[in-house]
Amino acid sequence: MPEALPDTIAAAPTTIVMVDDDVELCALVGEYLGAHGFHVEAVHSGLMGLRRVMEPDCALVVLDVMLPVIDGFEVLRQVRRRSAVPVIMLTARASEADRVRGFGDGVDDYLVKPFAAAELLGRVRAVLRRAAGQAPAPARFVTLGGLELDTTTQTASFDTHAIDLTPTEFAILEVLVRSVGRAVSRDELSAVLYQREATPYERALDVHVSHLRRKLEAAGCSMIHTARGVGYLCAAGD
Repeated sequence: MPEALPDTIAAAPTTIVMVDDDVELCALVGEYLGAHGFHVEAVHSGLMGLRRVMEPDCALVVLDVMLPVIDGFEVLRQVRRRSAVPVIMLTARASEADRVRGFGDGVDDYLVKPFAAAELLGRVRAVLRRAAGQAPAPARFVTLGGLELDTTTQTASFDTHAIDLTPTEFAILEVLVRSVGRAVSRDELSAVLYQREATPYERALDVHVSHLRRKLEAAGCSMIHTARGVGYLCAAGD
C-alpha cells in the first residue's frame, strides 16, 4: 500500500536578509534566529544588499547604517523606491537625529547596538506581524519646491512645465532629490544605476548629469550642483 501523504506540508522558513559588514555578528544573529525558525542570509556591503533585498523571497531586512560604498540610509531609500519589504535598522548610530532620519526614510523599526538577541527576535516577529496585512505602496510623487517627480510614469515637471528626461536622467534626479542637502557620491549613483561602483575613468555618469542639469536649467530649475571630490548635490530653493 502506498504511504499516506501528510495532512500538511511544512512551510519553508521565512527568509531574512541581514546587511552588515560585521561577519561575526551576522553569523551569531543567523544562528540565533535560525534556531527560532528563520533563514538568515548575510551580505556585507550596501551594494550587495541592494541587489539581494529586491529578490522576491526576502521577507524582512536587518540593515546596518555604516556600510561600504552605499550606507544603510541610501540602501533604505533605494529599497523604498521599489518595495515595501519590512526593514529593521540595526546599528551603533544611536542619536535621535539618526532615528528620525531612519523613520523618515521608511524604516519599520530601529534597534541600537549593542542589543539583546531576544529583543531582536521580538522585533522581527512584531514587524512581520504588522507587515502581514496589505502593505502601503511607496509614495508616487516626490516634490521639492516647484519640482515634481512622478515615480510611476517617471516624468518630471517644474512649476507645472514638463521636463523631458530619459529614464537614466530621471533615476539620477530622483536619487538627488530624495537626498536633498547631502552630497551623493559617484559610487552611490553608479550603484543605483548600474548595480556597481563607478570606475575611475568612467565618464558616462557625468555626461548623464550634464544633460540633466542642462534640461533642468532650461526649465528654470538650478537645484543640481557639483560637490567637488565627492559627486553631486541637490540644494533646495535654488
